[in-house]
This record gives sequence, structure tokens and C-alpha cells, in this order.
Amino acid sequence: MNVHSKRTIVVGTRQSALALQQTGQVVADLQNLCREHGLPYAFELKKIVTRGDRVLDVSLSKVGGKGLFVKEIEEAMLAAEIDIAVHSMKDMPAELPEGLIIGAVPVRQDARDVLISRSGLRLAQLPQGAKVGTSSLRRTAQLLAVRPDLQIVPLRGNIDTRLRKLESEALDAIVLAAAGLARMGWLERVSEFIAPEDCLPAVAQGALALECRAADNEVIELLKMYHHPQTAVPVTAERTLLAELNGGCQLPLAAYAVWSGEPMQSDICLTAVVAGADGSPLIRYAESGALPEELGRNVVAELRRRGADALLQQLKG
Repeated sequence: MNVHSKRTIVVGTRQSALALQQTGQVVADLQNLCREHGLPYAFELKKIVTRGDRVLDVSLSKVGGKGLFVKEIEEAMLAAEIDIAVHSMKDMPAELPEGLIIGAVPVRQDARDVLISRSGLRLAQLPQGAKVGTSSLRRTAQLLAVRPDLQIVPLRGNIDTRLRKLESEALDAIVLAAAGLARMGWLERVSEFIAPEDCLPAVAQGALALECRAADNEVIELLKMYHHPQTAVPVTAERTLLAELNGGCQLPLAAYAVWSGEPMQSDICLTAVVAGADGSPLIRYAESGALPEELGRNVVAELRRRGADALLQQLKG
């Protein structure tokens, strides 16, 4: 990298409060890295509206799932209007457009889902037939597997919109990702951190993806310094599973990988769930291994042996 060059790096992001908050933190971290290493880069933020931000009255499963929150941002990157994009990794399709790469995966936030109830009750304490808001088929299936009596109410919108709807739509509770609340500083609203045994997270939930052009060597060298392999390796196992199953937001598919011991010095344990829309049947399998891509493929092979393909095809139909 030519440390004498002066360049303004344009960082693209969605314009939701959460997207701006997490992108602002990334930019602050990159600015600190530049100061530490004497790199004369400046940063500029560019807000981009995605299709997922425009279509708020239809569930994600009906408007296309994966890619809804990244397509317009990637188009801006390919047109050289931005140099880095900050995405929630769980929004990223398994395959990237030609010419783009994930340059860094920063430290992952808490991957769990959380319950926020109006009365502070936990999931097991909600009254019979309680109304719970979520538009995630993954969450819906797993919640109904634990509590078949719940009434699931579709809930779209940004994180602040969903919190408002808890009151305005007379819901008993809503389910959100812990990571988003943590980044916004709103964890005091949480009634319960839901155990992965009850609601396994979405693929790569809590992780960010910093996307850039594959030919932009300066940005790639900068992002290497921000990359966190201890996060990236388990996330790779999860995303391999996603790619192998050709899954997305529109399917009740969950996967979560953790280190079985010391990060980078132990195996990874990958747990996956494929479920019917109402939580039945629910196929759950976990396996450990040292190589993330191989582990992802092995878990998919076992899920398929247990009937995952037929279940996913039925759901797509």
C-alpha cells in the first residue's frame, strides 16, 4: 500500500438507524487503524435505499428474501460510487456478484435472538395464545415448536419501528436480534435472551460483512487489518451450509457455529435446524470439525439424509 497517497474512501450503507449506527462504528474503527498505522485515508458516508427498505408492507419471504438489503449497494460498488459496503452478514446471499469480495468480517456481536415483552415476561411465561410479532419464518417455526399456542403476527420495519409496534399493535411480545439492540444501546429493553436450544440464530446473525471490489488492493490491505478470523471461521461454516442448501430468509433455516474450545486452536461445532412453517417437523443436527467448509457440507449431508430437501421443497412450493 502506498502510504503517501491521499484518498477518500466512500462507505456505503442502508439508511436505517441501526445500519447508520453500525456503519458509524466501523468507520470510527477504521479511522483509528489509519491513525495507528499512519495511513492518510479519509472516510465519507453514502446512504443508499435498498428494495428491502422500500417494501415494508409485505413479509420478506414474499418479496425475495436474501439480497433485498444489498443489491442496490452492490450496484453502487460496481459503479465505483462507493468503495466499502457495511452489511449485516445475515443479509448477504451465499454468492457475491463477480468482482466483489468480503474484505473483512469484524468481531461478532451476540448472535442470539431476544424476546421483548410488554410485561417483562419470558417466553415460557407468556399467556396462552399470546400474540408475538416476527416476520421471520425461522423464528416462527422454532417458537411454535416450543409454544404451539402462540399467535404469530407479521412484523416488518426497522428495529425502532418494531419496538413501537409492540405497543401500537397490542402485541404481547416481539422477537429481535440481540446484536441490533446491543449496537443501538437498547439492551435494557430485553425481557429474555432466548437460548439457541429454543431458537437457533439465523446464519451469520450478529456478524457484519465489509464488502469491497476484488481489484481494490488499497482497500483490501486496509480491511485485512480489521478482519477477525475468530469470527470469520465459524461464520464460514454457517454460510457454507446456507450455500449448499440454497437457503435464505424465506425458509425456516437456522445455523450457528461456535468454537468448542480456544478460538483458532480447537474444532468448530455447527448446529443447524430446518423446520416446517409451523415448527413441525423440526430437523436439528450438530457436528464438530476443524475445516469450516467441510463441516458445513457434512452437516448439510446429514440434514438431507434426515429429509431436509423434501421439507425445503415443500416450503418453497
